[in-house]
Amino acid sequence: MPVRRLVAILLAASLLVTLVATPAYASRTPVDVVGLGVADLRVLLDQRKVTSLQLVGEYLRRTAAYENAYAGQPGVNAVIAVNPRARAEAVRLDVERRLGHSRGPLHGIPIVLKDNYDTRDLPTTSGSVALRDLRPDRDATQVRRLRDAGAIILAKTNLHEFAISITTISSLGGQTRNPYDQGRHPGGSSGGTAAAVAAGFAPAGMGTDTCGSIRIPAAHNNLVGLRPTLGLSSRAGIAPLAGTQDTAGPLASSIRDIALLLDATAGYDPADPVTEAAKGRIPAGYQSTLRPDSLRGKRIGVFTDNFGGSPAEQLTNGVVRAAIADMAALGAQVIELGRQPEVVDSAAKANRVRDEFERDLNGYLAGSAGGRPSSLARLEPPRDEVTLADIATSGQVTPTVLSTLRDWVASPPLPNPAYQEKLRQRDILRTGLTALITANGLDGIVYPTVNEPPTPIGTTQSYANCRLAGYSGFPALSVPAGFTAAGLPVGVELLGLPFSEPDLLAMGYAYEQATRHRMPPASTPPLR
Repeated sequence: MPVRRLVAILLAASLLVTLVATPAYASRTPVDVVGLGVADLRVLLDQRKVTSLQLVGEYLRRTAAYENAYAGQPGVNAVIAVNPRARAEAVRLDVERRLGHSRGPLHGIPIVLKDNYDTRDLPTTSGSVALRDLRPDRDATQVRRLRDAGAIILAKTNLHEFAISITTISSLGGQTRNPYDQGRHPGGSSGGTAAAVAAGFAPAGMGTDTCGSIRIPAAHNNLVGLRPTLGLSSRAGIAPLAGTQDTAGPLASSIRDIALLLDATAGYDPADPVTEAAKGRIPAGYQSTLRPDSLRGKRIGVFTDNFGGSPAEQLTNGVVRAAIADMAALGAQVIELGRQPEVVDSAAKANRVRDEFERDLNGYLAGSAGGRPSSLARLEPPRDEVTLADIATSGQVTPTVLSTLRDWVASPPLPNPAYQEKLRQRDILRTGLTALITANGLDGIVYPTVNEPPTPIGTTQSYANCRLAGYSGFPALSVPAGFTAAGLPVGVELLGLPFSEPDLLAMGYAYEQATRHRMPPASTPPLR
């Protein structure tokens, strides 16, 4: 071993012994993390007012307090697995900081991951009992980049099984509940990540979005959520729903935190060819455009078709209309776009999930499962690979999802005429949105993220507003818009042209800073 490396190891070991032995480090004094985001924690860590080990301990303490039933509440039920090495990772990163080395703004920050992101040290289950023993050999690209940036993977979170719907129920994780009203859905499919962040189990997390699966839970949990441009960030090592629609991105309590996570994860990845489009499109830093006057002079088009007329939708409409008025007061020029039947029609016909799911899931399982567990792989031919057919035959899936999976086994080979027509409708949608934005000189389009408040558990939830971004591949940002009279969160969504994330974040930041609608839920208060 080289002498310099040996000296560094001995120095680190000596510092670790000293560090852990010091009262400030070993203190069990609780750290009140409620209301603190990534940027806030970064300041505290840089100022040595808190350690990463303390943060991990406090987030785990909150998870233990509020995850399961307590004080008349059923519990949030957002977490599938806690990382048993989180504390050790925190200590290692604290040592690095004490030695004068910082990996960047995420150094020592705990985060949570939707449990369809591959992790080399934890199972990746997609929320399914059938995949409870799936242990990938490597991290998903975004997970590796987050770890390299110093983030601590605190836990894997629940999702609607296989990311297939929006109420976040799974055979492995059960039903996740909304911390703003634990009798209601958290949105989905990234509902576990959103509920965990909202409840203060972590300051931020990562989700996936095929048609609303980041933005809907962001809106329902009073969070910011970004669906990035298709191609901005890698999906390699993430269980897919539909390869031509899937994106992966952050959920957090502020725009600035979204920017910090995006800085760490965006960019080209040879393992995901779609990210070729990101070359030359990534700014030096997504924080650089965040100014409180960023709405001044911007032109925002109101997408009328995404405002429904039912009583429940009227509750959301009122909050979002007030948000649009606030944007106008901050200097934006608001343009009512009126009905857009061609755009709406193409969006309704462009969903490729049913066509691509089996092909893409089987491709993912071939790499991440590697034929394991063999007891699952041998249920259906080929007997040495895990496939959708094996999962469906196992029956180890929540009933509503199981029926869908069984319907999707032996999907028609691609391409086929029906699928080609859906791709054509996608292109029509892209062309229509581009023309709508450019013809009106718009910087963004605005509408309710989801057109009704969180619904009671056991009922259905509308999700049609997700289609514009989800089926086109355009970026969209959901920002807290306030609450209904019943105290239920509402989100307002801004959509832009591909790779317009800097502008969307800037406009969202100006609105966020002026309105300050983010408020922690009362059902998960600070611990004593």
